[in-house]
Formats: sequence, C-alpha cells, structure tokens
Amino acid sequence: MSAFDLSGRTALVTGGNGGIGLGIAKGLASAGAAVVIAARNEKKAQAALSDLRALGGNAEFVAFDALDESSCRRAVDRAAERFSRLDILVNNAGTTVRKPPQELTAAEWHQVMDTNLTSAFVCSQAAYPHMVRAGGGKIINIGSMMSIFASAYAVAYAASKGGIVQMARSMAVAWAKDNIQVNVILPGWIDTDLTRSAREQVPGLNERVLARTPAQRWGSPDDFAGVAVFLASAASNFITGAAIPIDGGYSAQT
Repeated sequence: MSAFDLSGRTALVTGGNGGIGLGIAKGLASAGAAVVIAARNEKKAQAALSDLRALGGNAEFVAFDALDESSCRRAVDRAAERFSRLDILVNNAGTTVRKPPQELTAAEWHQVMDTNLTSAFVCSQAAYPHMVRAGGGKIINIGSMMSIFASAYAVAYAASKGGIVQMARSMAVAWAKDNIQVNVILPGWIDTDLTRSAREQVPGLNERVLARTPAQRWGSPDDFAGVAVFLASAASNFITGAAIPIDGGYSAQT
C-alpha cells in the first residue's frame, strides 16, 4: 500500500548499528527510506550498513555520542544535510546500570538518564526545524516495558523510560500543528546484547520471562520493523502521543 511507502524519506536511527535499532533501520530501508545510522562504534555500524544496502536502500553512518549535546545536534544536522531532508527520527540509543537504588551512584544515574532521555530530547529538538521545513515528520521514541512496570534493579532505566513516554506526549501536543507525530514503542523482553547480559547477571530471568510471556518466546529485533514502518509512514498520520507495547502479550496480563 502507498500509505506505507517511505520512498524519498530520510530517517535517522540513533543506536542503529545493532539490536532493536538495526531491526527498525532494516524495516525503514525495506520500505524505501534512506537510513542514517548514528552510533559510536563505526566498525559495528559498517556491518549494519552492509545489511541495509543489501536491501536496496541508501544508508550512511554519522558519529554520535549520546552523552554529548553537540554530538547529538551535529548527527541530526549531518543526516539532514546528507539527503537534503530529515523526515523520521528514531530515538533508540540506550543503556542501563543494574543495581538496587541504594547502591546506584549519582554519576551512574546521570549516565543512564542522559543516554536514554536527554539525548532523545536534544535530538528531537534538533530535528524539529528540519521536519518543519519538510512539511512534517515522524519521531519514534524507544521506551520499554519499564515505562509501565517497576524493577528493583533498574531505577534509573525505569525513570528514563517512563520519562520518554511523557516527553513524547508533550512533544506530540506541542508539534501536532506542525504535522509532526511523536510516538513511543515499548519493547518487552527482546533478545539483544543488553538482555543477554541481563540473563547472565540475573539468575532465573530467562525462565521467568518465558513463563510470563503469552507468546512463549523472547522477541527479536526484526519484530520491530513493521511497527516502525507504520509509525514512520502516512498510515499513522492521525496517531500521535501513543505508546505501543511490542512484548508478545507480556503487559496485557495482571
């Protein structure tokens, strides 16, 4: 359907060189978008670019440090310059520190909050004028099931992911007049490098996840391609401020 066609559109995906970010980038590329990956690890990004170009799309890399405001703004501007426009921003860069609240240092708190939430704010702010010039745009923030639930060992992560939902809603209201839609994807338990380390650090996590997830499996980064294309395309032009769980039914249960 033409409503899902992203031909002629440019997307910037932070942290797009692996995991959920790469799964989303692949979906956008398959739908015709030119995709710019923003990340720190260029070697890893080059492998991701090969995957994206194999899908027949244009793909580029820009250096990006989520903890550096100027780097965030520069990455957005360079993506827009490379393809003469910016239509889609996916705020995917993220990290966590697994400690109970009483053991978390202020430096660790700021590291998680600045990576997950502040960088998304800065990138969105930087993208705004480019999207206004293009006549509209799509911002997709990556939240988490921790936007809904609590965790004893992820206080900073949960705070950042709860915040990213409310930030998206505020931006959605502010920028609706500019034809910019801002939505959030809430991943459940997805098989990525981050969750593989969690399974190593948290005994019994794998068994508990499988027992609670109605789909009876961990999610895959490829599970995000479809929803990303939907939220990035004209098919979702009247959807803004929404938070959509992609979790195999995990959050549907009490």
